[in-house]
Amino acid sequence: MSLTKTTTIDKIEVVGKFKTLLVKELTKITEDETVIAEKLHRSSYQPDTDISTLPEDVQLVANAVWTQAIKDAYAESLEVEESLEVE
Repeated sequence: MSLTKTTTIDKIEVVGKFKTLLVKELTKITEDETVIAEKLHRSSYQPDTDISTLPEDVQLVANAVWTQAIKDAYAESLEVEESLEVE
């Protein structure tokens, strides 16, 4: 009897004006090549995220869609939002 746990990126979606990344990870537990349990985990990342610790697939997508213009626009939107909260 051999138990194995594997986690893979199941899906990466890019959504919205600021190219938010939605990441779905699938973790499987197998016993002698038969899946005995599965678990999904979802995460989301904004353009100000430090991607250095994220999986390589996610880093590649982030680098492709988070242009400097997107990062600047996102940062500006946060400043505007923050100034509205102060008033």
